[in-house]
Amino acid sequence: MTKKAWRKFGFILLVTAISSLMVVPVYLLFKISISRPDEVLTQHPTFFVHHFDFSHWHDVLVSGNLWAPLRKSLIVATGTMIFATIIVAPASYAISRLDRKVKLAYIGSLFFTKMFPTVGIALPIAVTFTKLNLVDSDVGLILAHLINELPFMAWILLSTFSAIPKALEEAAMVDGATRMQTLRKIVFPVATQGIAVAALYVWLNSWNKFTFALYLSLTTQTLPLEVYYYVQRGSFFETAAYSTILAIPVIFITFILQRYLKSEYLSGTVK
Repeated sequence: MTKKAWRKFGFILLVTAISSLMVVPVYLLFKISISRPDEVLTQHPTFFVHHFDFSHWHDVLVSGNLWAPLRKSLIVATGTMIFATIIVAPASYAISRLDRKVKLAYIGSLFFTKMFPTVGIALPIAVTFTKLNLVDSDVGLILAHLINELPFMAWILLSTFSAIPKALEEAAMVDGATRMQTLRKIVFPVATQGIAVAALYVWLNSWNKFTFALYLSLTTQTLPLEVYYYVQRGSFFETAAYSTILAIPVIFITFILQRYLKSEYLSGTVK
């Protein structure tokens, strides 16, 4: 084998190892959720499922503790993603066109806001939202999630809009396009990849958030909070089923948005 072939083989081996580290735990979680107890609670459990048992899934689906948390998690994560995109995308574009020093100051302030731990701000937010009657509501939880997700999304989109050459906008204006037409027909379509990636990460962050739901959800919990409560009081196998269900929407939305994750998306934009 040539040196180039060895490098390619090593790269494939490395990718396979990293992928296995990410996939195997998810598989084991799913495997436990559909296995019989005697296959798991043994001294030498098997890696593959030999006798399928879907009773754990049945117990979770008919328990009455799944659909309301699932609905709330989907509404909150999707609402956070939509509102964050509407607010941050135009703001990030405007900041990206500022002077370099001013832009660096904005980026620094965004990093500074991420230094505050969620636990440190969750209680004051809960007190304020109690006065505003936003506790135990989808809107209140969305607003709480936006506190952390707006700076995070802005940090991603600043680099996205900064990578778009100003020559594209100038060429559109020379052809007679207004500022709004340039943004709507040129800038935002070119930035679709970055916006999709940022929206994906915001959705995933909101979907997995635990602390705000712990403080702001009283009657109907989100799915991560329900999994936490079930770990404390439920069985080992039904907890695995709950956790597997928690991962399904993540896989689904990743497959939907993966077509935007192309490194060559901005190539060839300027001739």
